[in-house]
Amino acid sequence: MADEMSGQMNSADIMRILELLPHRYPFLLVDRIRDISGDDSCVGIKNVTINEPHFQGHFPAQPIMPGVLIVEGMAQTAGALCVNSLGMNGSAKLVYFMSIDGAHFRKPVVPGDTLEYWVKKLRRRGTVWKFACEGRVDGVRVADAELTAMIVDA
Repeated sequence: MADEMSGQMNSADIMRILELLPHRYPFLLVDRIRDISGDDSCVGIKNVTINEPHFQGHFPAQPIMPGVLIVEGMAQTAGALCVNSLGMNGSAKLVYFMSIDGAHFRKPVVPGDTLEYWVKKLRRRGTVWKFACEGRVDGVRVADAELTAMIVDA
């Protein structure tokens, strides 16, 4: 939905996310993005379902979302924010991970949860961006990390 006054997008549905990111099933880990504030912050949404392939092996008797996928979802949300703010689509630019710092996993994420990726830009220098990220379920922090990435030509 575009903000008519500023011309800026304040949310992105799945079709817009597919334009912004090169990821596809089963590795696209963001269903929607809301509360986009320029290149400063946004909230990505992931609806966690038992139908996802990683739950067949992690762990079948007590399925939990792997922490590495939570971090990847935060990174995808941050990447979409970067590309969206630059007015580009995913076919023109890619966002590459440079570092993951201080990652903590505080509570399991399970099928049926709505995982929110809270992403806030800490700084940008040229093509390098750094973000503070939190994963939340029902308002409770389940994971956090600082992520650094670089935008490159595709």
